[in-house]
Amino acid sequence: MSALWIAHVSVTDAESYGKYAELAGPAIAKHGGAFIARAARYVQLEGKERPRNVVAKFPSLEAAVECYNSVEYQQALDHARGASERELVVVEITD
Repeated sequence: MSALWIAHVSVTDAESYGKYAELAGPAIAKHGGAFIARAARYVQLEGKERPRNVVAKFPSLEAAVECYNSVEYQQALDHARGASERELVVVEITD
């Protein structure tokens, strides 16, 4: 079953976060992920608002978690730590 990687982000250091974004995209693609929403319009209905919301679709929950734990993504994530406040969840799609 496919899965969605859903991130809610407040960027606090645009330069460092930009480096994260440059590296994260290829790491996500390498693990079969494809962005379906990235910094698009949104309406916050509940919870803490984050101005940047990203959704990527992966072939499976396991592929998304493998991506997160990969060397490539962790190298990208080093640039996001301290440059953003984030929540990230992976949710399996039930058809």
